[in-house]
Amino acid sequence: MTALSVAWRGSFTDAEVNQLHADAFDHRVFDDAWNTLVAENSLGWVTARDDGRLVGFVNVVWDGQVHAWLQDTIVGPSAQRMGVGTRLVSAAQDGARAAGCEWLHVDFDDDLKAFYFEACGFTPTNAGLIDLTDTET
Repeated sequence: MTALSVAWRGSFTDAEVNQLHADAFDHRVFDDAWNTLVAENSLGWVTARDDGRLVGFVNVVWDGQVHAWLQDTIVGPSAQRMGVGTRLVSAAQDGARAAGCEWLHVDFDDDLKAFYFEACGFTPTNAGLIDLTDTET
């Protein structure tokens, strides 16, 4: 990593985020309209670039009042374990705080506990989840 730059509401192309998402989560490249999605639904987002190349992204959604959530924290495979994720989360905290939010939430899989609790400083809380695609519930 040579020149990492992290930006609140940094510019990006849909193709960049679609490729980064596919690389980080090991799936095919989608054609999602990320710029439209974040413009219409988000408090903000954070981009991380290494020499101009998008290597990290996190979407910060909110309730329009005091609660914000991290969604789609993404660090490309070539930039993982180099502090990019913690810089993304830190910038998201700063952006949400500056917007007047009092709480920042995140949910994640168990393998990311150390990252969110230890590296980023989140506090464990109880939460619940319903799979709306499960027609049996």
